[in-house]
Amino acid sequence: MKGGSMNFCITDVPGITVGHWTDNIAATGCTVILCNEQTVGGVDVRGSSPGTRETDILGLGKRVEVVHAVMLSGGSAFGLAAADGAMKYLEEKGVGVLVGSNVVPIVSSAIIFDLGLGDGQVRPDLASGYFACKEASSDPVEQGSVGAGAGASVGKVLGPDRATKGGIGTASVDLGNGLIVGAIVVVNAIGSVHDPETGELLAGPRLEGGIMASSMEILISGKDHKTTGALSNTTIGAVATNANLSKSQANRFASSAHNGLALAVRPSHLIGDGDTMFGLATCEKPFEKGSSTTSHDEFNRIIAAGVCCTSEAIVNAVQFAKGVDLCPSINEMDLQRNM
Repeated sequence: MKGGSMNFCITDVPGITVGHWTDNIAATGCTVILCNEQTVGGVDVRGSSPGTRETDILGLGKRVEVVHAVMLSGGSAFGLAAADGAMKYLEEKGVGVLVGSNVVPIVSSAIIFDLGLGDGQVRPDLASGYFACKEASSDPVEQGSVGAGAGASVGKVLGPDRATKGGIGTASVDLGNGLIVGAIVVVNAIGSVHDPETGELLAGPRLEGGIMASSMEILISGKDHKTTGALSNTTIGAVATNANLSKSQANRFASSAHNGLALAVRPSHLIGDGDTMFGLATCEKPFEKGSSTTSHDEFNRIIAAGVCCTSEAIVNAVQFAKGVDLCPSINEMDLQRNM
């Protein structure tokens, strides 16, 4: 997936910038993805416990095709207020859909539940979202326990006290001829994180005796798993490309990203997960001579790259994470892993 002079982040996609707001003490934060003004957006919500804002407008058959920002936030449903900060920031910049004499930014958002770590009374708000927008840049994106990943955790089938630290991760790939695909994901799953290629268990529930277990095996066995904290989850993120995609293709792009999620988070899309992925097309790739749209063959390559970037971003999220409270990261433990 790596080569050239890329940063291996979603910000490698022309037209995309990213900014964080983090409260390390409270273990919460938000992350904004700012898009250029012609970005076409799509979304696919698959989890049973989602917390979202302005996702319906990204669906097929809706009048508006563009999206100006995506806000990923901690704070549970309270964290949806961070999107107000992006609205304020973009309105001040004159960015949005012209409605009469008003400019209305399209800011879609999704949240994770992170109130169980740190101080659950502190949640991202308008000021947090505004700060993240001011910090947004095309520089390499800080990963791990920052932004919306500050209070994320994974492997909660034995309860939150046996969880391992999650976080936020990103990845990108250069497909050649100026075509770039990237992903950014906040990993706060009930399930465990596995290497998408080998299946190796990377981060999961912690057992007695310094052993890390597979959430999939625990759930299938029916032994010892707990419902405590079963709603305290959700993996959210976005895939992006500079290709010229239609709204239908952007929605398919978002849907395909869930394949990458399922490769790395096992199992995913559970009852207590609100898994949501956005698809973004900044439409900045120069067209081939005689063409003004993305071909089926090229779109298939974009889909495949989005799957890979999503799963790689999930792995990066737990590898860059730092422990919070009694929730250690995989880099802070000497554990044996039960496959």
